[in-house]
Amino acid sequence: MYAMQLATIFVGFIIFGFSENIKGPAIPRIQFDFMLNESQLGTLLSLNALGYLIACSFTAFLTRLWGIKIVSIAAFGTMIVSGVLIYLSRSYPMFSSSYFLMYIGNGMLEIALAILGARIFVKNTGTMMNLTHGFYGLSSTVAPLLATGLMSVTVFGHTLDWRGMYLVMLSLSILPILYAWRSSFPDDDLPHDDRVPLKIRMKDPVLWFMVAILTFGVVSELAVGGWLVNYLEKAYEWSAVTASGMLSAFFFCFALARLLLGPVTDKIGFILSLIVSSGISALCTFAAILGGEGLAFLFAAAGIGIAMIYPTVMAFIAKRYSSGSDTAITLTVTLMGVGSVIGNYVIGGIIEGIKHIYGAETRTGLIMGLQAGYGFIGLCAAISAVFSCFLYRYLKKRQELI
Repeated sequence: MYAMQLATIFVGFIIFGFSENIKGPAIPRIQFDFMLNESQLGTLLSLNALGYLIACSFTAFLTRLWGIKIVSIAAFGTMIVSGVLIYLSRSYPMFSSSYFLMYIGNGMLEIALAILGARIFVKNTGTMMNLTHGFYGLSSTVAPLLATGLMSVTVFGHTLDWRGMYLVMLSLSILPILYAWRSSFPDDDLPHDDRVPLKIRMKDPVLWFMVAILTFGVVSELAVGGWLVNYLEKAYEWSAVTASGMLSAFFFCFALARLLLGPVTDKIGFILSLIVSSGISALCTFAAILGGEGLAFLFAAAGIGIAMIYPTVMAFIAKRYSSGSDTAITLTVTLMGVGSVIGNYVIGGIIEGIKHIYGAETRTGLIMGLQAGYGFIGLCAAISAVFSCFLYRYLKKRQELI
């Protein structure tokens, strides 16, 4: 039973990593095909994050109603359907709707896997959470290069391009569906009386600190997948392959950190780990921007720090709210989704606004806009570190550090 549970989580996060991070190389092509400016692109990413947010708001309820098995299969099935619709889309409204549906599936999957992880990882929680999310990092590492390669593949005289690439990659969800169909999953057997009501959870200031830390950390993490390739291609005139390689390097550092540094979080404590990791990410991002093309490798190094935030927060929640952790997870991830919606919109708006200040049609305006927008990604990581410091001080006073 435990082996099958682990396999479900690991394979699930591999697929999740693919679906989230193949967009990096595709974004410039999508932008060209539909003639979108940076502000419109930011709005597109924000609306799709809204689909993720909506899914987060109802998935925990469905998990209690149907069980994790059915919800997981439904999430993977939603991704396959969205891949077919993306392939068939020829108008912007149809494409944006299909992309929105994909994020519904992503949101459902992430909540289901987070709840399952919180229930079964009762020992070495930090290590296991980071290891689990390390599979997301591994698939994210190869996703940009795989996507770039697939977009140039010709099948029966037809180039797949970004539409065909999405169809192929999202169709891989059939594999975990087949595995999950033959597996057994733990039901939610926690008595109703043992559940802590949402109203009580919302009065806990620690949970709100977690919301702030996770929101700014994840905005910084997810924004890299959507904006790094775009930044490198336009600011440094890199080729699509080279820019995608840097994104893959980011996720390689990201995956290694989760696979190797998990025991560190258990040893030094979850909150101190959050302070160090988010601080490293912010410093690397700012240094990469200010250092120019010569320090572009620091964009990849930032993945070492940002990788630790999400699984460490999940580990903290699993430990602190062991009774009915699904309520705390749902609240935290749902509010994180709100931040993701706002974050992508803000990045696109910053880029477009700065471009107009320095000259919308000039090279200087473009570079300044991109630097300002990507600087916001680093700022989010820095804010996450600040809130982690506040939480550390709060818990230390009450002798509640974990």
